[in-house]
Amino acid sequence: MLIFRWLTMLLLLAAAVSFAFYAGTGQPRYKRMGLVILKWTVTAIVFFFAVVLIGRLA
Repeated sequence: MLIFRWLTMLLLLAAAVSFAFYAGTGQPRYKRMGLVILKWTVTAIVFFFAVVLIGRLA
């Protein structure tokens, strides 16, 4: 559980840094990278909570 929290926070930080680079440089590749990181982070969070919910129901 603790590892998942740290991994989630690091991924969100990486997305924020990528968006900051985009704001600073204006290069669209940083925005794309930030969106991809954010998309996979949210997907992983949804699957994690689905597994936790299924475990509690079973």
